[in-house]
Amino acid sequence: MKKNMMIPLFLFLTCYVLSFLIKDTISLELTNKNQAPSLSHLFGTDWLGRDMLLRTLKGVQLSITLGVVTALLSTSLGLLLSLLAIVHPYLDKMVSWLIDLFLSLPHLVTLILISFVLGGGFKGVVIGLMLTHWPAITRVLRAELLQLQTMPYIQISKQQGKGFWWRARHHFLPHLFPQLMVGFTLIFPHAILHEASITFLGFGLSAEQPAIGIILSESMQYLSSGMWWLAFFPGVTLLLMMLLFQRFANAFKHHLERDRSYEHYFNG
Repeated sequence: MKKNMMIPLFLFLTCYVLSFLIKDTISLELTNKNQAPSLSHLFGTDWLGRDMLLRTLKGVQLSITLGVVTALLSTSLGLLLSLLAIVHPYLDKMVSWLIDLFLSLPHLVTLILISFVLGGGFKGVVIGLMLTHWPAITRVLRAELLQLQTMPYIQISKQQGKGFWWRARHHFLPHLFPQLMVGFTLIFPHAILHEASITFLGFGLSAEQPAIGIILSESMQYLSSGMWWLAFFPGVTLLLMMLLFQRFANAFKHHLERDRSYEHYFNG
């Protein structure tokens, strides 16, 4: 189990760490523009002579960073709102109404509108992704908490005078931790793929940022000229990164189901 979890995680993190070894500004070599993949340029070069391997790694770095930030913010917002939902019935109605509202809206269209209103860029895309990815995890956490509220040991804690935040730390969080981790691993790849989609359409990250969506969008006008490598390698790299993370996420989920030693950190 640990082997199945650590190997994809190691490969995933290796690609991410390698991207930090690349300079922020990739040099232009117009004499080497539009070169097919070779030993000197494994992913080929683009119309400005930039190495596509370096551009792809920088794009992966940006995508992973954005995915992690979005997943953290979405799960944190979902946890906060689900906790508020069990404080008072009025708050529960408000949270339920917000969940139904956001889930009823077209996902990608809402993301594009929010990103556009906020001016795009990293900040706009992250906020847009956060506001469109929190409802699903919040619904799951809210249902778990409402069921947990009826458990005998929760009622005993109330009778002993334990406050809400004490119960949240010692009872609610240990119970919700697996759902939070699974929610994070589900939101992370969705956020990356949705960011690449809206950036490809021109509503996401700005053109000067080395995003995979921008690389794919720019390559479209050169595909008819036979420069297939401009889109193929960045697209395949993004797909492989998502598959590696998905394999790690599945192994991590099974590990959490078998090993509950994490509860010690909440009850210490």
